[in-house]
Amino acid sequence: MARLLALVALLIGLVLPALAQERATLVSDSLQITGDTRLIADGNVEVFFKGRRLKASRIVFDQATDRLEITGPIVLTEESGNTLILASQADLSADMSEGILTSARLVLNQQLQLAASKMMRVAGRYTALQTVTASSCKVCKGDPTPLWEIRARRVVHDEVERQIYFDRAQFRLAGVPVLYIPRLRMPDPTLKRATGFLMPTIRTTSDLGTGIKLPYFIVLGKSADLTLTPYVTTKNSETLDLRYRQAFATGLIEATGSVSRDDLIPGKTRGYLRVKGAFTLPERFLLTFDGQTVTDPAYMLDYGIGNEDRLDSRVEIKRTRRNEHISARVISFQSLRDDEDNTTIPTVVADLTFHRRFSLGPLGGEGGLRLQTHNHYRSSTDPLDADGDGIADGRDVGRISARIDWRRSFLLPLGIEGTVLGEVTADAYSIADDATYAGNTTRTHGSAGVELRWPWVKSGANGATHVIEPVVQLLFSSSTAESLPNEDSALVEFDEGNLFALDRFPGSDAVERGPRANVGVTWTRFDPQGWSMGVTVGRVFREADLGQFGVGSGLAGAQSDWLAAVNFTLADGLALTGRLVMDDDMSLTKGEARVTLNGPKTSVATSMIWAVADPLENRPDPTRELSVDARRKLNPNWTATFSGRYDFVADQGTVAGLGLEFLNECVRFDVSLSRRFTSSTSVNPTTDFGLSLDLVGFGSGVTGGPARTCRQ
Repeated sequence: MARLLALVALLIGLVLPALAQERATLVSDSLQITGDTRLIADGNVEVFFKGRRLKASRIVFDQATDRLEITGPIVLTEESGNTLILASQADLSADMSEGILTSARLVLNQQLQLAASKMMRVAGRYTALQTVTASSCKVCKGDPTPLWEIRARRVVHDEVERQIYFDRAQFRLAGVPVLYIPRLRMPDPTLKRATGFLMPTIRTTSDLGTGIKLPYFIVLGKSADLTLTPYVTTKNSETLDLRYRQAFATGLIEATGSVSRDDLIPGKTRGYLRVKGAFTLPERFLLTFDGQTVTDPAYMLDYGIGNEDRLDSRVEIKRTRRNEHISARVISFQSLRDDEDNTTIPTVVADLTFHRRFSLGPLGGEGGLRLQTHNHYRSSTDPLDADGDGIADGRDVGRISARIDWRRSFLLPLGIEGTVLGEVTADAYSIADDATYAGNTTRTHGSAGVELRWPWVKSGANGATHVIEPVVQLLFSSSTAESLPNEDSALVEFDEGNLFALDRFPGSDAVERGPRANVGVTWTRFDPQGWSMGVTVGRVFREADLGQFGVGSGLAGAQSDWLAAVNFTLADGLALTGRLVMDDDMSLTKGEARVTLNGPKTSVATSMIWAVADPLENRPDPTRELSVDARRKLNPNWTATFSGRYDFVADQGTVAGLGLEFLNECVRFDVSLSRRFTSSTSVNPTTDFGLSLDLVGFGSGVTGGPARTCRQ
């Protein structure tokens, strides 16, 4: 028989007057009415009512009792689409909001499944299940035991509150009972936030012993929450971690912190606090703040919070538009290094910057104006250098700077691009608590030059494109050196990014002086197969050596060291960048290399740094260091990670870590092992072991991975 479509609206006054008023729809292969009160639908039956969808093989509707007798297999989907009920038989009310289902399964958000011998629908809100097995794991016919499951005598699902209540729950791993809980409440997978306990984690360290973290999440409203995490270890450590979050109409704020008592520093309360946030302000300004403090230098390392050796707290207001940048910020520093005293480092720094780009009209080209103020303060008042770092221990500095720059390019014969450029800077300094530089000082500095670029382009028969571009830049700057301290420009990098810069100093305290020529050539190859390669070679020639740069920068002397940089990129995600700074004898002054690979199964990031000692750059010893971060997908479910850093000068590892992650459709398991080899007066070498387990389907926020394959 051909499939029949029967709209319940056509049966008004016959057998379904109540359903007709709600515009219910029934579809089946055959439809018959017996007597005056019974409707029988057979074959591929579907009912659509109040957003619910019911599929079955047979439905009998009795108007006298207002009940539906349903023969399965039954599939009932809620309006949200997040709840699915499967059963073999059912006796339901006409609106499907109440009734009993046998041999039933409740599937939530296509993740969590609850199988029961009997299921009852109550008031269209509650689903009560008897003799229940709950799991998000795939069950195979040949291996019916899931990786994990919760068995309970009774389970109630509240669709409104989106909570699941277990009565006499038993948690099993691979069929083995491991935990019994008389009463258990957990969020269903559709609920992102709910008050209650989160999954615990285990952490073991050589200093603190083995401990467990048990987070408790508290919902404080639609836009705020609090997480409290007790952490107790076997070596008498007691810690309470907290995280507070709140969202506002124009921004958000987050506070994290911890308070600890332990035997590492007996009798002392230790702790850490960080508060950060961001808010949009009128006129498209952005306010950001990030403040942090710690009670002692070793606390963050002891408790795995971070590896920072200096903490900075800052408040900043800024706005960036196409031709304008405005920012104001205040920064406070707290050093955790053994060789630094917080009274002699700039503990408070304040900056105000205005930068504007503009067209110069008839003059042509592009001009820029930068106005800046800078102040930093030390709590020490000692005007001398008692600690021997070359800086007066109490030096306080205030500076006002103004800079105007201009550049214009021309196209010359033979395809040569010519550019004229220049800038003028004026600074006014006020220096206190410094026996050498105290007082008020002004400085003016100007630079002007010309630049010639001659790009040569060639396309090969195979489609590859080659670009060779020699560049010559002639610059003229004032040579007079003012008596000013240099604090923000001590560390100078010489690379392909500033080879043709007017000033290679990163800050404002020092300016590059004297006539000079910047010379270099770049070759780039673009291959149609998707890979590219670029090489840059260059050098700086000066009229005279003015003693501005340290030997470690590669810029010292009348002639700088040679700069050679290379970058190589493949379409499959492999990238190589390298940089060498060498003298005429090919002796290496500074070298850097980085290799990255971002593939579907493997990701690797390695970097190598090599630098000679240079006291002017606060580097009394050479640097030879290798770091590696790697991630390998062993199979669809298992992923291994490795990270490490090795110091070749000290001939020892700095840190090393191994990790292993398992992820399938129902569980994520992480195990990690790390070792810190370095020590100081405040920190000892430590070994950390971490273990965490997340169950997919219980509000963990974890997205399930590939499901296991069932063997035939």
